[in-house]
Amino acid sequence: MTLSTFDYGIIFFFFALVIVIGIIVSKKSGKNSSEFFLSGRNMPWWLLGFSMVATTFSTDTPNFVTDVVRNKGVSGNWIWWAFLLTGLLTVFVYAKLWRKSNVKTDMEFYELRYGGKPARFLRGFRSIYLGFAFNVLAMAGVTLAAIKIGQVMLGLSSLEVVGIAGTITVLFSAIGGFRGVIYTDFILFFVAMAGSIGAAYYLVNLPEVGGLSNLIAHENVQDKIALLPSWSDKEKFITLLIIPLAVQWWSSWFPGGEPGGGGYIAQRMLAAKNENHAVGATFFFNVMHYALRPWPWIIVALVSLVVFPDIASIQAAFPNVEESKLGHDLAYSAMLTMLPSGLLGLVLASLGAAYMSTISTHLNWGSSYIVNDFYTQHIKKDASEKELVRVGRLSTVLLMLISTGLALLLNNALQLFDIIIMFGAGTGMVFILRWFWSRINAWSEITAMFVSGIISILLNFTSLGAYLFGQTLENGQLQEGVFESWWQYPFVVLFTSICWLTVTFLTPREAKRVLYHFYKTTQPGGPGWKSVIEEAKSENVDLEENNEKWSVPNGILAVISATIAIYGCLFTVGKLIYGEYNNALIFLAITIASSIALLYIWKKMKGKAF
Repeated sequence: MTLSTFDYGIIFFFFALVIVIGIIVSKKSGKNSSEFFLSGRNMPWWLLGFSMVATTFSTDTPNFVTDVVRNKGVSGNWIWWAFLLTGLLTVFVYAKLWRKSNVKTDMEFYELRYGGKPARFLRGFRSIYLGFAFNVLAMAGVTLAAIKIGQVMLGLSSLEVVGIAGTITVLFSAIGGFRGVIYTDFILFFVAMAGSIGAAYYLVNLPEVGGLSNLIAHENVQDKIALLPSWSDKEKFITLLIIPLAVQWWSSWFPGGEPGGGGYIAQRMLAAKNENHAVGATFFFNVMHYALRPWPWIIVALVSLVVFPDIASIQAAFPNVEESKLGHDLAYSAMLTMLPSGLLGLVLASLGAAYMSTISTHLNWGSSYIVNDFYTQHIKKDASEKELVRVGRLSTVLLMLISTGLALLLNNALQLFDIIIMFGAGTGMVFILRWFWSRINAWSEITAMFVSGIISILLNFTSLGAYLFGQTLENGQLQEGVFESWWQYPFVVLFTSICWLTVTFLTPREAKRVLYHFYKTTQPGGPGWKSVIEEAKSENVDLEENNEKWSVPNGILAVISATIAIYGCLFTVGKLIYGEYNNALIFLAITIASSIALLYIWKKMKGKAF
């Protein structure tokens, strides 16, 4: 593949613009740690919303979607589409609570909700566990995708890719801080969307594909286009649809889809001007992330089945790609090599945009944990603001170096997704209930975290997993276990849940002063706090300052209406692409009706999203 001067001009202009923005905002970002990590808590909903979308528009996402579609069909995307429920619960129930908490990071929340040494341990340990370990895993997946793109499209080696892309991104992240991330995300979003839509339009009209109608009718594609898995394939139906919708969305921690909010989504909610801006940002993100953005990637993935029907055909076309990096996810990059001059430069710039947006967010987010929740709590409590910014910049560089090293050892994005999902299995319900059930304490979370991690390690890296749930042997044969293989994830969730619930009832609840302070700060409401409120009243302590009606029931109704609306929009676009216009009209009607219901419920909640 040869880049023209025009292509190089587009790419150079884009990266130069990003670096200039980082330099311009660097002085204000370096003013103090609040500016560096939260941009002064004065960001509007639309800017934060675009940033959330741009952040999840990472280079590994189109590769991941391509891998899923080629292996499991379009319906395989339910393994991440199910997280819409998590996202909407954050929008209509948790966004305002997070903003009211007024913490700098979601790790600081632990010493607001819990007390004593367990709370301090939980805050410090999870700041490293998530900010370092899990964060490095997520960044490694993004960098792995960049490596594959660089090898296929530019003929670069792994080290050359991480050297060029990593240096530019870490330089920008270290000097620009969170404000630089937010401002550039706004630009990155439009560049990335233009690139993905332009690529899908051009590739579907290649002579060997012949347009959408011929693509959908192609023999390599016909069994991949269903939006729902078939009832006839029991294991596929359960693993791709039932488990994600019934169990996975509420039970597992995943970056960007944390039950009850958290991570870089919480960081943006905490940076919002107020509670309503936090709600508006997260709702906008969920609409764009689930209803509209996946389709350009899905189209390219389906086209790749026509042009490169198997891995052997990809290997034949790109013999210089390292054998350890070969996989179905490589098909996305392979298709992009067919783009014409101009569009090719835009797409490469968009992929660079996606990489920088995601990595810069993860670097700033992870660094915020290390500085606010580990360094200031366990190393130097009286550190000056300038010192905290310096530590933040240093940790940004270290996170980048470690994640790029790990990326060189990985093979595909789906592999990483499965690891992260399994390690967080069973912890989600604690994150959901801790706001509304006063009985949950720090030991509940500690138990859930350790049990989930330990049981996941035992099942994935010892013979216990093979004994219980079977395994695929080297010759391709399946060795059966005690239970069917799809039981593995629910088993981890059930075992973890039983353990943390048991510990919750065996250990005392948090001290009254801790519970009183938390309730007075966040005003969560609900029957789970009834005993605490009554106890406070007996001591002449008023916890319910505004006496507002509990908003969670209406919030859940809003979640249901919004879920139907967004999934309806997802199906409407899909049916239009497939040429099923009558079905598209039906789903459009469902989308409109549920949207009207959502507006009615939102008015009852007496809130203004924007």
